[in-house]
Amino acid sequence: MKILILPRYEPQGASSRYRFYQYIPYLNAQGWDVTVKPLLSNNYIRSLYDKTPLPVSEIIQGYIKRIIQILNKNNFDLIWLQQELFPWIPSVFENILVRGNIKIVADYDDAFFHRYDQNNSFFIRNLLKNKIDSVMEYADMVLAGNNYLLERAKLTNRNVKLFPTVVDINKFKNSNPIKDDVFTIGWIGSPGTANYLKIIEDALKEVSLDKDIRINLIGANKIKINSVSINYIKWDENTEVEEISKFDVGIMPLPDNSWERGKCGFKLIQYLSCNLPVIGSPVGVNREIIINGVNGFQANSTDEWIKYIRLLKDDKELMLKMGKNGRRFVEEKYSLQRNVVKLIDYFNELLRV
Repeated sequence: MKILILPRYEPQGASSRYRFYQYIPYLNAQGWDVTVKPLLSNNYIRSLYDKTPLPVSEIIQGYIKRIIQILNKNNFDLIWLQQELFPWIPSVFENILVRGNIKIVADYDDAFFHRYDQNNSFFIRNLLKNKIDSVMEYADMVLAGNNYLLERAKLTNRNVKLFPTVVDINKFKNSNPIKDDVFTIGWIGSPGTANYLKIIEDALKEVSLDKDIRINLIGANKIKINSVSINYIKWDENTEVEEISKFDVGIMPLPDNSWERGKCGFKLIQYLSCNLPVIGSPVGVNREIIINGVNGFQANSTDEWIKYIRLLKDDKELMLKMGKNGRRFVEEKYSLQRNVVKLIDYFNELLRV
């Protein structure tokens, strides 16, 4: 079988890397003939992290190449698409291009429909508010990263599968089990999501008064948090597991808004896979991933954030126990090794129809 994978980004884009690229070796091993054509290059990702001008000419070239790819779609049995073919373009254009006998699987790990239907621009809201719903409708199958996305997809598509974002447990493991006496609070993400840390600014200020606490932020691009000393670590795919393993607890603060309810809690999965306890806001899928008191804590207030950070800091046995529970939880529910079997079954099921 021949499959055309159309991710949004090249491998440096985390969503594309974990939703698509890590499955390719397994598909190849099952005899699939895989072609991958991302829309946006690694230069685009670097410009977002470094806050430099976007590579406009490359973006335009990406759109043109994708049009050509879709015009040649009949060379394939199945298209696996991340989110949409052409961001910020009305769906009528996509609907015309995708017509044919080829099977299409649309994949979502964020509430991208809210990028349009809740956009600050009145023009964008009215022009594109139904864009993602239209893509979900023309798809033969939708893969949804969590239940929030799944319920939205079910409004327009009868063939929706719950398909979480997962990690390769052979790569994600604690490579730094021996730590120093300083308790390290850790976070990993992008400059665009680093502002969520402001939600717990007061908690971080308070715990920073403890001399045996440090805060490591990976990929945050030097966000400022008043009166808090921070170690800024540049994200690198080759060192992310090593850097996460230096944490003693992984955190994921979120506001309780519609966009955040559509997130897949992937930071938590990364932390847990490295045998770390977690603390996160009880928003969306975080409620399912964080089993309160077992692999971490759901923190509802500044006082709870402070309480749980200090509890773990002062109880190493609890910290280690929760870390082991978290690793076991990921192995059972959020591992690539388990998920790839589902993916191949989904594809085979679709092509048998």
